[in-house]
Amino acid sequence: MASAAVLTQNAQSDCYPGLEVTTTRTAPQTAVNPAELRELTALIRGGASLIVIETHDEPHALALFAELRRALGRPLFKWTATSGLEWVERNQVVSAQLTEPDDALNHIGRRRDQGIYLLLDFHPYLSNPVIVRHLRELARGGEGVDDRTLVLVSPEIRLPAELRAGARRFALKPPDAKTLEAMVREEAATWAGARGKQPRPICEDALQQLLVNLAGLSMKDARRLARNAIHDDGVLAVSDLPELMRAKFELLNPDGILGFEMETARFADVAGMPRLKRWLEQRAPVFAASEPPPGLDPPRGMLLLGVQGCGKSLAARAAAGLFGVPLLHLDFGALFNRYHGESERNLRSALAGADLMAPCVLWMDEIEKGLATSETDGGTSRRMLGTLLTWMAERTSRVFLAATANDISALPPELVRKGRFDEIFFVDLPDAETREAVLAIHLKRRQHKPELYPLDKLAAATEGFSGAELEHVIVAGLYTAHAEGERLSTEHLLAEIDHTRPLSVMMAESIDQLRAWAGERAVKA
Repeated sequence: MASAAVLTQNAQSDCYPGLEVTTTRTAPQTAVNPAELRELTALIRGGASLIVIETHDEPHALALFAELRRALGRPLFKWTATSGLEWVERNQVVSAQLTEPDDALNHIGRRRDQGIYLLLDFHPYLSNPVIVRHLRELARGGEGVDDRTLVLVSPEIRLPAELRAGARRFALKPPDAKTLEAMVREEAATWAGARGKQPRPICEDALQQLLVNLAGLSMKDARRLARNAIHDDGVLAVSDLPELMRAKFELLNPDGILGFEMETARFADVAGMPRLKRWLEQRAPVFAASEPPPGLDPPRGMLLLGVQGCGKSLAARAAAGLFGVPLLHLDFGALFNRYHGESERNLRSALAGADLMAPCVLWMDEIEKGLATSETDGGTSRRMLGTLLTWMAERTSRVFLAATANDISALPPELVRKGRFDEIFFVDLPDAETREAVLAIHLKRRQHKPELYPLDKLAAATEGFSGAELEHVIVAGLYTAHAEGERLSTEHLLAEIDHTRPLSVMMAESIDQLRAWAGERAVKA
């Protein structure tokens, strides 16, 4: 196995310790987790004769089985459709003629060396009933502990029914923090060595944040992201982290189910909601800590109910900004698939991606549209609700769930019972003071001085307006002023207010009903 120099830390400074190369020890390119090795060894010693490993990281699987071969003293072979069957420890091709799967399986059946056979990318052949029968006969359901072991290694494997009962699935474990740190220091030395330079300083704070963001990735992917962060200038700094997090997100979100926002809104841009602000500010230090203080559980999530356009979505973004983490946006519309079971699989994939992106805020907008249970969808919404509730109850990652909803009547009672969310907040129509603040914010954003306008008069005239409707007043007034070749005036704004019929008027009954429900069951934001 290839190796590279291990780096030791030089205490040149507290914030920017240098890195020195030492040639007295070596670190493998792909380290093996001892716990992972013990688990796999026990599985094979227990008689598992057909093992399934779903992974894109073939080098990790090969390194793990190379270590296992030494522990068990059994020969290790690998098969590919391009190279045939190879004896791994001897680096010797058994036969280049064995590229066809049926020929390879015939050869394996004739061998009596109790070998371990890695069949790489074998999944396309599992639709062939003859191949499936052959695998079943070779595996023999794990009857003999000392028989051969077949291992299917592919990015995705859907076993036919004939093989499921006798197969055992094994999940590769991601590298631990110690292994990742050695890899990062190794990459820093490699950058310097390739240019004949001394290793550049690395900020320990940046290193620790980098390790947090690499956690959960395979060594192959973690190395690629670390290399990209280091190899532009040889320095690992905090400024490299946003781009690294974006690259990690793109790696974990190939289907585009999740959205990603790094530059989240700050709470300075959110008017009103004093209780919600204070609640989040109290929990931000606990969420940021890798280990919460004794007696405190890390914050897990909140549900924001309220009138449309009153700032629920902005509050979710601002929570991410306050916590100093990325915001992931889950679009329920992108989850649904006409094929049975695919919608739930998409949701599980999205939630797993959020776990790997932790720490982060996961924003589920208009959650009622995806989880409103119905008898007309074949049980899909009910199964998706079960998937979400299980994840909410069992997750251990630092993912803060910020769910928003407009129609509380459409939410299933299992989701809103006590304990599902840390708190349920009701975002009501803004009062006069908040309306003044909202108008000032939108005027400032468009390079207009709020002090030049009678905000108290405008706030009094906009009773019942939502935040979105107040923004519309500013935007529409600016268009009118521009068309008339004039500067925005109070008269322009008052005219637009007169022309606007707010949602609180058009849907007064439903808003009153929502207020009545929230008055007894939610905390006013």
